[in-house]
Amino acid sequence: MTGYSPPSNLSNPLATIEQLSTSTSQLDGIPADLELSVRFVGARLTQAAGILLRLPQDTVAQAIVIFYRFWIGAGGGSLKDHDAKDVSAAALYMMAKLSPYPQTPRNVLNVYSYLLSDSSNLLSPADSKTRDPEAYYLSEGTYYSQRTQLFQTERKLAFAMGLQTHVALPYTIAINYLQALDTFGQPKSNALAQRTFAHLNTALLSPQMLYLTHQPPALATAAIYLAARELDIKLPDDNWWEAFDTDREELGFLVVGMRSVEGFAVSEKEKWGRRSVPLTVEAIDAELEARRMLENGE
Repeated sequence: MTGYSPPSNLSNPLATIEQLSTSTSQLDGIPADLELSVRFVGARLTQAAGILLRLPQDTVAQAIVIFYRFWIGAGGGSLKDHDAKDVSAAALYMMAKLSPYPQTPRNVLNVYSYLLSDSSNLLSPADSKTRDPEAYYLSEGTYYSQRTQLFQTERKLAFAMGLQTHVALPYTIAINYLQALDTFGQPKSNALAQRTFAHLNTALLSPQMLYLTHQPPALATAAIYLAARELDIKLPDDNWWEAFDTDREELGFLVVGMRSVEGFAVSEKEKWGRRSVPLTVEAIDAELEARRMLENGE
């Protein structure tokens, strides 16, 4: 086909400055800090659901990237129109379906029902646990209703992506770079690889949406650099990152971004306290009303 470029395993379409600075949610009156909190918890929800479904990390990572892509830009989805929990479930269901590990709608919805219930440790305060299976049991009627919603949201996701669901990831690239740096077989080599992958996984939750703003080779390079620094592992004296098409400025930005995720998570926990971050349109409206009343002293 004339003009067709096959998906690359080394690069992704990156978000523009305009897409990052403007979102449909904010145009609809959603405060930036609230949108940030919802995106962060939605990414955590996707990660937790992927773990419970025993999906490989690359599939889960692709789902998180698709989840983030849906909300950016003036033409993206709005938190006033779409439940973040539904978008998370649809992203994971869609990316699993495109992988060697497809999941049935029932499996996906059962996992989300549990994670969103008071029995889960993910969203609710630890001392509020009911440990009651009925709290997350899906009746047949509820299941069929949620299945319909899952399919509808999946179609909206695919349409918003222009049917382009390819996501290049940095995991394999990181292994290749570690081999090129001759780290395997040396002391702490396993620890270096594990720490590198841990930073790549952490970067998926970054409020700066690092996977949408930087290419996989740069992400892999920064994760290796940070892991080596933390483990006090000596890498080549020269500016080795330049051999992987990453300059010092980009490297520094990514390292700071990866290191800041933990602090952001702590601040979010302190900010919300015993309250749950709203993941539905109804809950978003309630949060906005509560903020309005607080501002007006009502």
